[in-house]
Amino acid sequence: QVQLVESGGGLVQPGGSLRLSCAASGNIFSIYTMGWYRQAPGKQRELVASITSSGSRNILDSVKGRFTISRDNAKNTVYLEMNSLKPEDTAVYYCNVDLLTVQRGARLREGYWGQGTQVTVSS
Repeated sequence: QVQLVESGGGLVQPGGSLRLSCAASGNIFSIYTMGWYRQAPGKQRELVASITSSGSRNILDSVKGRFTISRDNAKNTVYLEMNSLKPEDTAVYYCNVDLLTVQRGARLREGYWGQGTQVTVSS
């Protein structure tokens, strides 16, 4: 059983900062790509940022220079540092982790989603 626990969302004024965390736990053999998605009301879920096991990053153009993704492999945790937040960043943010588990001797690779955390940018 794998669990992803997110934290760090909240209400912030424009120009403010937040740091999201997502910790994976359970019967994890290996973790590959970790990422953050977001979904605003009435819009499709979009990839905000991702980071591979080797540290390669992919960042959404509209958040480049403001958001930073990082990971702590020892803690199975991915972070999203969000600075200079704008009202258009308001959304529910979800972490996604591509990982390998071992079940009954068989390796199974799957993507897991966090429960989502609300980020609201408003004055």
